[in-house]
Amino acid sequence: MTVHFIGAGPGAADLLTLRAVRLLASSPVCVYAGTYLDAEVLGHCAAGTRLVDSQSLDLDAIVAVLAEAHAAGQDVARLCSGDPSLYSALAEQTRRLDRLGIPWDVTPGVPAYAAAAAVVGRELTVPEVAQSVVLTRTQAASTAMPPGESLAAFAATGATLALHLAIRRTRALCAELAPHYGAECPVVVVSRATQPEQVVLRGTLADMPDQVEAAGLRQAAVILVGEALRADDFVESHLYGPRAR
Repeated sequence: MTVHFIGAGPGAADLLTLRAVRLLASSPVCVYAGTYLDAEVLGHCAAGTRLVDSQSLDLDAIVAVLAEAHAAGQDVARLCSGDPSLYSALAEQTRRLDRLGIPWDVTPGVPAYAAAAAVVGRELTVPEVAQSVVLTRTQAASTAMPPGESLAAFAATGATLALHLAIRRTRALCAELAPHYGAECPVVVVSRATQPEQVVLRGTLADMPDQVEAAGLRQAAVILVGEALRADDFVESHLYGPRAR
C-alpha cells in the first residue's frame, strides 16, 4: 500500500499528468482539497472510490485517514493543489508517514504560477528584463517567514514575483513593492486559473488593490508582478539566434 501525493494542477481535469490519472483510477481512497479543486478532477477516480475532502480536516485527521487506508491495504491518492513541491504541506505529512512506516511517493503537477502565466500568455523570464522568478508568499495568519526572506529583499532583485497565499494582503504587498518596482509596474492576478470560475485582473501596483477588492477575491489566486508581464522591446535570446559557421 502506498500514499500517492499527486499534483492536481490548477484545477482543470485535463491538466493532470497521465501518471496522475492512472493513480487516481487505481486508488481505492482519494483525499483531496475541495477548496481549490474542480470537482471534474474527481471524475478520474473509479466508481466506488472513497472520497475524503480534506478542507475541514486538520493534519492529525488527514494522517489518520491515510493510516486507516494503509491498515486496510489500500492505496491512497492524496491530491494536492498545483504541484506538491509548493505550499502543499507535503513535508509535514510525509514526516508523519515516515514515523508510521507508511510508504509514499510524489507525482508532480502543473504549478499555479505556471497556469496563471499560461492564461495571460506571458513568459516570466524575458531576456535582459527578468531572468529569475521568485516563488513566495506573504505572512498574515500563518507561520512566520524565515529570516532574510522579506518581500522587500526579493523585490530588490527586480525578478518576476509569483505570490501565493497572498490575495488577502494585496493592498499591503503592493505598497511594499511599489518603492522597488515603481507604482506603474504591471501586475496580473489570476484566480482559479483554468477553472470555470476563473478571474483574470490586469493592472499595476497602484490600481490592483482596488481591482481585487472590487472583484471580492479571497482565495485560490496567484499574483504575478514584474516588467516581464508587459515587455515588448527586448533583445532576443541566443537560444534560437543565428550561429557562426
